Amino acid sequence: MRPKAFFGSLYRCLARGARSVLQLYAENMDQSEMIMTYAMRAGFAGGIVVDWPHSSKARKAYLILTCGPPSMQTSLPKGKGEDGEMCSEEESDDDEHQTVGIYDRDQPWKKLKTNKKGKGREWVLQKKEQTRRKGHAVPPDTKYTARKRKAHF
Repeated sequence: MRPKAFFGSLYRCLARGARSVLQLYAENMDQSEMIMTYAMRAGFAGGIVVDWPHSSKARKAYLILTCGPPSMQTSLPKGKGEDGEMCSEEESDDDEHQTVGIYDRDQPWKKLKTNKKGKGREWVLQKKEQTRRKGHAVPPDTKYTARKRKAHF
């Protein structure tokens, strides 16, 4: 149940096309396969990449997950082999399959957080003038009017 809850919450946290890389310490292949099946059930695409597969001390396994279904643009990077060179089961000289890039994502909800219009100095001066016309007491305009203050904790 723990892997199911973990991968389910991780999937909900990530945007579509986002990547997650987790270093994996599995005791055997059965554990690796079980972890991958839970990740696939949660909706991830990806796999396990092994660096230094022939070494007992330097061997490292990484679980690389892409949020969303697999596509033609996503491929797993190759692990490092002997002498630090890239290796995989099928040796190929294609450099374009070593990295994964998903660049055509739209995230309009993140753009809404930044207010382009803002309430800058011009807006503050306009409001102060409007308040003066109504006859209220307003502090004079100085070089400190509408300045950006430091963030204090």
